[in-house]
Amino acid sequence: MPSAIEVRKVPIHSVADASELTALLDEGVMEASRVVAIIGKTEGNGGVNDYTRIIADRAFREALVAGGADPDAVRDVPIVWSGGTDGVISPHATIFATLPDGEVDPTDEPRLSVGFAMSEVLLPEDIGRSGMVTKVAAAVEVAMERAGITDPSEVHYVQTKTPLLTLSTIEDAKSRGKTVFTEDTLYSMDVSNGGTALGIAVALGEIDMPRDDQVLQDRSLYSSVASCSSGVELDRAQVVVVGNAPGVGGRYRIGHSVMKDALDADGIWEAIRDAGLDLPERPRTEDLGGRLVNVFLKCEASQDGKVRGRRNAMLDDSDVHWHRQIKAAVGGVTASVTGDPAVFVSVSAAHQGPDGGGPVAAIVDLG
Repeated sequence: MPSAIEVRKVPIHSVADASELTALLDEGVMEASRVVAIIGKTEGNGGVNDYTRIIADRAFREALVAGGADPDAVRDVPIVWSGGTDGVISPHATIFATLPDGEVDPTDEPRLSVGFAMSEVLLPEDIGRSGMVTKVAAAVEVAMERAGITDPSEVHYVQTKTPLLTLSTIEDAKSRGKTVFTEDTLYSMDVSNGGTALGIAVALGEIDMPRDDQVLQDRSLYSSVASCSSGVELDRAQVVVVGNAPGVGGRYRIGHSVMKDALDADGIWEAIRDAGLDLPERPRTEDLGGRLVNVFLKCEASQDGKVRGRRNAMLDDSDVHWHRQIKAAVGGVTASVTGDPAVFVSVSAAHQGPDGGGPVAAIVDLG
């Protein structure tokens, strides 16, 4: 049986700051050796060369070691950073840690549980193709088992980090006589995220195994719980499954929904309701009562260049990439719901929720 989870959101005061994690450890809120996952936003450009992710990763791992965790174990802790805090989005991290046995009474009521797994090595030629889909799906199944989740409907959020393509990995594939999905390294972020999302959808029974020619083409294929990020930090899929499991106990629950488009605040509210908060028909921020830990969203510019029938120029803008524009827009909509700009909003949502929208997960404290 997996252990009960403590989860806290902390601000990041500068690029290399992990002081709020250190404060949680010093105050005894959680133990460094029990931290099982960290998911956060850093303030870089969110692109291929966003090194704020690496800086933050090092700062948080050093804080865990300084807090008493074994350095070898810390190297294996999944830490997923999404770069880019465009608009009002504020740099922050959400930290998950297990609680000691006996500290929480078990309950048959499903409560928050977390499982982690790493896929097999993803070769450059796998990215965006069936090789990636099958390897990711297998890792999701392992992570579910470790979280004690047997019912796929109790999986509400799957956060991944996968490799994208760089000039060096493209050349590696070519040297072995292989081809890659694209040689555009920035576009490969969308390709990696999309292929990973399809792997999650396959593992959870949301879709059948897709064909290679459907990747980034058939947007009717998607997962409603996938949140996929990619970067240069690793060569495998790092998979964190977050859901609810009976018998775990604890104060927290997670739920999910989807935003149908970039303005769909109701989709955010529905995810919070699904997590277990009783809200009025037309809720306001004050109805949350401080019980919302965080929300996690993916977003994407609609392929038709419109939102609710109105044309926008995001996909035609040569000055500011649409990644940054849609992230800022959805971040503003999300913060208007939560009343807190420290929200996890990540871009490049191919096959993650419907076209122009995206999945939303919410973790709440039920007390």
